[in-house]
Amino acid sequence: MSRTRVLIVDDHPMVAQGIQSVLEDYADIEVVGTLGNGREVMNCLDALDPDVILMDLNMPGMGGLTATERVLERRPGTRILVLSMHDSPEYISSALGHGAMGYVLKDVPTEEIKKAIDAVMAGEQYLCTGAQGSIAPKSDGSRDALTGREQTILLLLAQGRSNKEVAIELDISVRTVETHRKNIKRKLGISTTAGLTRYALEHGVLQGTGNDL
Repeated sequence: MSRTRVLIVDDHPMVAQGIQSVLEDYADIEVVGTLGNGREVMNCLDALDPDVILMDLNMPGMGGLTATERVLERRPGTRILVLSMHDSPEYISSALGHGAMGYVLKDVPTEEIKKAIDAVMAGEQYLCTGAQGSIAPKSDGSRDALTGREQTILLLLAQGRSNKEVAIELDISVRTVETHRKNIKRKLGISTTAGLTRYALEHGVLQGTGNDL
């Protein structure tokens, strides 16, 4: 039997150990490690080779959103499943916007964590019941909304920053900035930097947005 390799990332050891003890009861899951923050993930990512990462959001050193972005930049096939206590739409939308395939609240029954792992391994997005209720469906025909990170990058670009300057500001790679820039242009239907600046002015983006949660 091929087992799913799961990495648990949470800065509360008791939480991580509790999840580990539950998941180890499943014959088709192998817990490859428990780590305390995003920097540890990046240091151990290649060695641990996880299929799925259960990622907390608020952690010291490097939070879950930045870690999610960097993991997917290095290993695009990794499934990120956010496991958080926060059920606000802002947290959930931002996590999904940064590339997470699922969002599960920490107070769900343990069986649901296994269900979520199976879903993302099958290539499906998974939101637990509490998270589903926090996300309003888009109206038909609407453009894809910009994620929180995309809004932040749009803000910096509209201020005249170069891709390199944006990368330094957000502590991400230039390639990641370029990818976000292409996605922003695609979502907004804008082909030029001047057009992005005009859009930012007209839609209040220059009021600023947060980088992380």
